[in-house]
Amino acid sequence: MVRKVKKKKLGVCIFVALLLIVVIAAFVYKSIITPENHQIFEKKYADKITLVPPSKIEPHPSFSISSDRLNSPNAILIRLKDHAILMQKNSEKKIYPASLSKMMTAIVAIENLPDLKEEIKLTNSMFQGLYEADASMAGFQPGEKVRGIDLIYGVLLPSGAESCIALADKIAGSEQDFVKMMNKKAADLGMDNTHFENEIGLHDENHYTTVKDMAILLSYALQNDTFREVFTSSRHSTRPTNRHPYGITFYSTMFKGLSDQNIVGVEILGGKTGYTDEAGLCLASLAKVGNQEYVLVTAGAEGDNHSEQFNITDAIAVYNSIRK
Repeated sequence: MVRKVKKKKLGVCIFVALLLIVVIAAFVYKSIITPENHQIFEKKYADKITLVPPSKIEPHPSFSISSDRLNSPNAILIRLKDHAILMQKNSEKKIYPASLSKMMTAIVAIENLPDLKEEIKLTNSMFQGLYEADASMAGFQPGEKVRGIDLIYGVLLPSGAESCIALADKIAGSEQDFVKMMNKKAADLGMDNTHFENEIGLHDENHYTTVKDMAILLSYALQNDTFREVFTSSRHSTRPTNRHPYGITFYSTMFKGLSDQNIVGVEILGGKTGYTDEAGLCLASLAKVGNQEYVLVTAGAEGDNHSEQFNITDAIAVYNSIRK
């Protein structure tokens, strides 16, 4: 009888101990995984990028090209690992970013779409005025249902305006509210000389930035694995849709311009081009030279989409000039 009582007491103690462990574990889990704290596990990159002035850089790499020899009147080169400014030319002077704006569109979309595989329907209203404005298009059609990730590829590779508008409408409910999100993100990143008026990059006097701010944006966005994957892709084929049963294949506007260029010891990993009459030829690019990655942003080069791409030749000249 005594033995049975002891066994019963032992069983109760074990049960109480296990229950106590469960309660403690639940408390610890709740204290860590809360709506306020869950971003610790989702987001592991810096919210703000601070570029390091040339005077504070050690060691400072040498170049065989002067910024004065560039076709672009505005330029900045940074080393990605420490955000050190290695070369700059009118980097804080006001410019019009044209389609470089779509880098902000893409990163805001990526950070605010809960499911990148969810299909988004493009409506007729999303196409209004785009052809008249001679906006770049990815090739989607009204009524088409497209995955969010394919729209993001459509934003960065062929520079599709309809992709931008579809994402903006899905995320914010309107273009205006999405642009507010873009401007808030710019402020959060310390892009103090930037203001967006649209998510496409169409010219507007109040839609402006600097190459320095664009370098901050790209350095930040490249920390996001999805953005980096899209940005560094030379091509992408979408999933079949109700309008394109075989999908659409996109090609990067930058990689198109690299096909016949002389590149020695440099791997240009990705880039986003931009052009309007007011902005000139622009380019934000990422390259690897030796074991280091670099970001170069240039703007204002003469020419157009049908002339020699001086924004790309400038990038090659700068990257080739870095002493390995």
